[in-house]
Amino acid sequence: MSDNKLRFETRQIHGGYHVDHTGSRGIAIYPTAAYHFKSCDHAARLFELSEGGNIYTRLQNPTTSAYEERIAALYDAVGALGVSSGMSAILITVTALAQEGDNIVASPFLYGGTYNQFRISLRKLGIDCRIAKDESPEAFDALIDDRTKMIYAESMGNPTCDVPDLEALGALAKRRDVPLVIDNTFGAAGFLCNPFEWGANIVVDSATKWINGHGTAMGGIIVDGGNYDWGNGKFPQIDGPSEGYHGLNLYKTFGNAAFIVKCRVDGLRDFGCCPSPFDAYLMLIGLETLSLRVKRQVESARRLAEYCSRHPQVERVSYIGFESHPSHANAQKYYRYGASSVFTIELKGSLDSTVRFVEALRLAGNMTMIGDSITVVTHPASTTHKQLSDADLKAAGITPTLLRISLGLENVDDIIDDFEQAFAKAQ
Repeated sequence: MSDNKLRFETRQIHGGYHVDHTGSRGIAIYPTAAYHFKSCDHAARLFELSEGGNIYTRLQNPTTSAYEERIAALYDAVGALGVSSGMSAILITVTALAQEGDNIVASPFLYGGTYNQFRISLRKLGIDCRIAKDESPEAFDALIDDRTKMIYAESMGNPTCDVPDLEALGALAKRRDVPLVIDNTFGAAGFLCNPFEWGANIVVDSATKWINGHGTAMGGIIVDGGNYDWGNGKFPQIDGPSEGYHGLNLYKTFGNAAFIVKCRVDGLRDFGCCPSPFDAYLMLIGLETLSLRVKRQVESARRLAEYCSRHPQVERVSYIGFESHPSHANAQKYYRYGASSVFTIELKGSLDSTVRFVEALRLAGNMTMIGDSITVVTHPASTTHKQLSDADLKAAGITPTLLRISLGLENVDDIIDDFEQAFAKAQ
């Protein structure tokens, strides 16, 4: 049976696994930096990209390759590239598409680290980031010009929990012939949401979150849907002579997989942000139980969100599973189960009382983490979005009493009890 006939839960176990000469059930960890070449001619073919194979672990490693193959299978994509973090996945993607004088158009609802990378670091490279006033296709369209190299959004905003109309953004990207890049960290490697089904061309994930699932490894992933025409004349760095490979044309050589190849042979070569083989192995292990974990976390999130919605010290609950949420209709359309395992609450009171609540929690962790096996409560104003100005915080919907909650795998009744005692101490 071909991999594309298998269901998600089967692909998350069998994708990237091939029985080797040892018969081992597990995928081996290859803790090596370098590889023996069969001959100098063999080495030359590898380095000129006329033959595939292992050169140096900065570019490729057998353990990491298995991990990449599994991710590509989950997304039904032409290829994936493992990198050292979610932020490096975004950086490699942007720099593969844009150069000095180009621009990207992004959603206003971005993770704080992404916002800083776009508005500060990319400008140092001469790449302009234009932030749309909202997530309507019209807001993005108004900022696109002939130097726009990508449209960027998150499948669920962090921490606002807004879900954009992915199909409408996909239609806009197709009409304007600009790649649509979606940060699908909250989509859990395609289990909850697969943006490729709605017109996305490229997906980036922070693998540190649900893919790993246990807070034990850092990682990011870039996924190429193979559904963008790189031969349209807009990307000469992909469909044109490569300066680093003696004029090799990546598009003519690798076809619809040209983008992910460029990310590997240029991005990893020059930036060096590769994952370790051990971290890739931890991602493979995490993926085997991803669907089980996420389903349980989604169920628990609904229970805790319902509890919070009734609590007198909670001003507002932002949970996409509630009909009252502005993104509820989009969540029903784009997310399996119509919900996520993450939601936000705004507490009544002040910054001080909010801090007292967070610091009184005994089970829920006070961390900047989501998708972990433990429940995490994050105060974005003092952590993930601390570097934003007051105006930017307001635009992103982040208040001093806003908390982001990511459900773990504990018995949710114990988490509710933990919240109850913390509320009592916060008064």
